[in-house]
Amino acid sequence: MTRDDLGAWVGAYELAWRTSGTASLADLFAEGATYSPAPFQETHRGLAAIGAMWEREREGPHEGFTLEWELVAVEGDTGVVRADVRYAAPAQRWADLWLIRFDEHGRCVAFEEWPFAPPRADST
Repeated sequence: MTRDDLGAWVGAYELAWRTSGTASLADLFAEGATYSPAPFQETHRGLAAIGAMWEREREGPHEGFTLEWELVAVEGDTGVVRADVRYAAPAQRWADLWLIRFDEHGRCVAFEEWPFAPPRADST
């Protein structure tokens, strides 16, 4: 895995999120891949489970959001990405770290997300 490979994968990931259906997930994830959306949440195993989770979590191809990201590190088959995701409605922002491990074909075998939300206005 190179920095260019990881950058291309993240671009394809964003495009897949913005595309109807989940057919493109097979280009991004290996059949038995795992996807952990946050610590202490259920890990989704396999393309079918990942696809079902995507369909539950997103609004569809016209969902209003921006994704800015930077590659933090690439070492062997593993990459780390820092992502800043901003949703339009309702207004919501997430700062994420993604830990992504790949197979020899450049498909993800393990995706681990560490999402951080800004503090709520009513919290102390």
